Amino acid sequence: MLSKEELVNLALTDVQAFNNEIKNAKGGVDLSETDFSGTTIDGLEFINVDLTSSSFSDSHLSEVKFEACDLSSVDFTRAEVIECTFNESVLNGTDFSYSKVDYCNFSDSDMAGAIFQSADLTNSDLSMSENLSACRFDEDTIWPDNEYLPEDFDTKYSSDLSSLQDDDDYQQSDY
Repeated sequence: MLSKEELVNLALTDVQAFNNEIKNAKGGVDLSETDFSGTTIDGLEFINVDLTSSSFSDSHLSEVKFEACDLSSVDFTRAEVIECTFNESVLNGTDFSYSKVDYCNFSDSDMAGAIFQSADLTNSDLSMSENLSACRFDEDTIWPDNEYLPEDFDTKYSSDLSSLQDDDDYQQSDY
């Protein structure tokens, strides 16, 4: 098995060789805390890879497969994520803020704590994702049509305790 540095180099220079290494590893590959920010990645297959705390910020990802991956706390801010799959992956705390996530599939992915502040999720399929109601988003988040969302998910933004605001009508009491 190649070292983490060798795998990252392959991912950025030889997609086919990287995909073969991942398939031959038969799971359990550790690429946690890897910096892929600002890169263009097409056709990589991350299968059963630990990418915890990695960064793809400001990247362009096309047809990348994240299958059964741990994407906890991964940074996808300001990324273009097009036609990617996140099937059976853990996205706890994964940050897609200000990203364009178009034509992506999130089947059986755990979305608890995922962040979609001002993200554009047009045409992505989140209908079979889990725990989407535990994600964070704002009024600028663009969701796909309802048929691509879980039945019990409400796309209307409402303030929660994490966005405490002062009430202008509140009168301070002397008691």
